[in-house]
Amino acid sequence: MSTTMTTTTTTTTTTSTQEPTPSHPTLIQVNRSPIPFASGAYSLVSAPAGSLLCKITGTTPSKKAYTSVQTGRDSHIELNSDLVYCNHSCDPTVNFDMDRMEVRVVDDRDLKAGDPLTFFYPSTEWEMDQPFECTCGSGEKCKGRIDGAKNLSTEVLGEYWLNPHIAEMVAEREAGRK
Repeated sequence: MSTTMTTTTTTTTTTSTQEPTPSHPTLIQVNRSPIPFASGAYSLVSAPAGSLLCKITGTTPSKKAYTSVQTGRDSHIELNSDLVYCNHSCDPTVNFDMDRMEVRVVDDRDLKAGDPLTFFYPSTEWEMDQPFECTCGSGEKCKGRIDGAKNLSTEVLGEYWLNPHIAEMVAEREAGRK
C-alpha cells in the first residue's frame, strides 16, 4: 500500500504604502512624485548664506550611477538618505562639499524654509552617468544640457563653487590645451 501526501504552500505578498523614515526630519521635507525624476527635497529651516545645513553620513561606496555622487577622480558614493532628492539647479541653493562631507548653503544668499534644496551637479560630477536637459527654470543662468563639468567652459565653471576633485580636473584639462 502506498500513501501520497500533498503539501500546499501559500505565499502572501503585501505592498507597503508606508513612506520611508526620513533621514533628516527636522531639516528636509521630501515631496515624492509618481512622475520619474520629479520628486524633490525642500528645506524645513532657514539658514544664513555659507552656513552648514547638515553633514553627509551613512554613505556607501558605489559605481558611477545616476543616483551616485562623485567624491574624487575615480570614486563615487550612494547617499542613502533624503539628500538623494536634492535636484540639480543652475542657480543652486546648497553646495555638496564632498571633501568635508557637508551640505552648505550657497555663499551668495540665505536659505529660507520652503526653498528647494538644489545643487549644481557639475560641482561634483566630471561626466554624468545619465546626462539630461536642464529644466531648472533659472532663466539666463540655465546651462541647458547637463552632462558634467568636463564639457563646460572654465568661464562657466568659474561661476560656481566646485569640489576640489572637479577643480583639479578642470585645471588639468586647461593645462593640456596650452
